[in-house]
Amino acid sequence: MISRVLAADLHAHVGEQVTIAGWLHRRRELKSVTFLIVRDRSGLAQAVLSSRLVRPDSSTAGLPEETVVAVTGTVVANEQAPGGVELTDPAVTPLSGPATPPPFDLYRPAVTAGLPTILDHAPTTLRHPVLRAGFEIAAATVAGFRAALDGLDFTEVHTPKIVESATESGANVFGLDYFGHPAYLAQSPQFYKQALVGVFERVYEVGPVFRAEPHDTARHLAEYTSLDAEFGFIADHHDVMAVLRDAIAGMAAGVAERAGGALELLGLKPPVVPERIPEIHFADAQELIAAEAGWDPRGEPDLSPEDERWLGDWAMREYGTEFLFVPGYPMVKRPFYTHPEPGRPACSNSFDLIFRGLELVTGGQRLHRHADYLAALAERGQDPAAYAGYLQVFEHGMPPHGGFAIGLERWTARLTGAANVRQVTLFPRDLHRLSP
Repeated sequence: MISRVLAADLHAHVGEQVTIAGWLHRRRELKSVTFLIVRDRSGLAQAVLSSRLVRPDSSTAGLPEETVVAVTGTVVANEQAPGGVELTDPAVTPLSGPATPPPFDLYRPAVTAGLPTILDHAPTTLRHPVLRAGFEIAAATVAGFRAALDGLDFTEVHTPKIVESATESGANVFGLDYFGHPAYLAQSPQFYKQALVGVFERVYEVGPVFRAEPHDTARHLAEYTSLDAEFGFIADHHDVMAVLRDAIAGMAAGVAERAGGALELLGLKPPVVPERIPEIHFADAQELIAAEAGWDPRGEPDLSPEDERWLGDWAMREYGTEFLFVPGYPMVKRPFYTHPEPGRPACSNSFDLIFRGLELVTGGQRLHRHADYLAALAERGQDPAAYAGYLQVFEHGMPPHGGFAIGLERWTARLTGAANVRQVTLFPRDLHRLSP
C-alpha cells in the first residue's frame, strides 16, 4: 500500500515530511501561488505550490479536479487551511490519468445538481462531501444497531434472498426462474428469523429486501436495506417495543460516535431517544385525530401519511419527543402470522414506530402455535400447503416471540432531512431505475 498520512491526521505531523494521497478536490491558481486541495476518506488537506515552480510542461500543470494524486511535502501550521495545517514545497505525482470533469463541481460547498443528475452519475457524484455524509451516517447507524443487539445477546444471521413463497400477504413479489421452478426475491427474512428463534432464541439481520409494489413516491423503494430482529420468550408486543427502543438508542449513539464529521457538515444532531417511548393505541389515535385534527380517519384500517405527520407533531407537543409507538393496528392490515390482541380480536399485538411524522418501524408479537397458524390461514382463504416449509417449525415447539424491521434508508432520510429516500440510497431501485 502507498505509505501516506490521512488528511485528518496531518495536525499530528507538523514539521515532518509526509505523503498524502487522494482526489484533487480543487485547484486555485493565483499569480504567485497555487493551492491544491486534496480529498481523501478522512477529509480535505491543502498543499501550497509556488507558481514559479510549476512549468507549463510539468506533469502537475493544469491537472483537472478529481485526478488522483499523491502529494509529498512538509506539514506547516496554518489556521486558515483545512484542519489548521498545510503541505509546503510539495512534490505532486499523478496516480491516474487526467480526470474527466464530473457533471457538477464537487468542490462547491452546496450540491448544485438535481436528483436525477445525481443518481445518473452516482459513482462520481456521491464523492461530494455533502452527498457522502448521508451514507457515513447510514454506516454508523448499522454499527450502532449491531452493537446494541450484540449487547443484548442476539446472534447475527444471514438468510436466503431467493425463496419459494411470498412472505408478506398483500405485497407484490419479484418472481424469477430458479432452475425451472418458480421462486421469488424475499420481501423480508420473516420466515427464517422466526425459525431461528427456535435455534438461537435471539437473532438479527442486516440485509436487502425486495418489494414489487408499484409505488412511485418519495418514501418507497423496490429494494432497500432492512434491519431485522426477532426473539423469543416474550410476554407480548410491549417486550418487542422495549428492545426496539434500545436498538434505536444504539443507532443514535452509533451515529453520534462514528459519524460526528458528517453530522457537523450537515449541521445535524442525533435524535434524543427517551427512556420510554410514549404510545397511543391505534383506535385511540384515530379518535384523537377525529376530535382535534379537522378530519376523520375512523373506519380506515391504516394511518395515512397525513395522520402520521399529525401524530408526530402531537407527540412532540404532548411528550417532547420525536418518537411515538402506535400499537393495536387492525388485523386486516397485518400479515397472517400476527398475534391478535387478547379480548379484542379485530386488533393486533403489533405496532408502528413513528419518527418525525413518518412510520419508521413495523413490529409485533407473532403466532407461535401450529394450530393457530392453520386457523389464521383458513380464515384468510390461504392454502397451508404453500407454507409447508414455514409451518413445520411450529410443529416442533416454539416459544412466544416477536420482532421488528427498520428501514435503513427511511431512518437516514429522517435524520438528514432528505426530502426523497433516494437521496440516501446507494444506487436506488424503483419503478424507473435499474442502473447504475
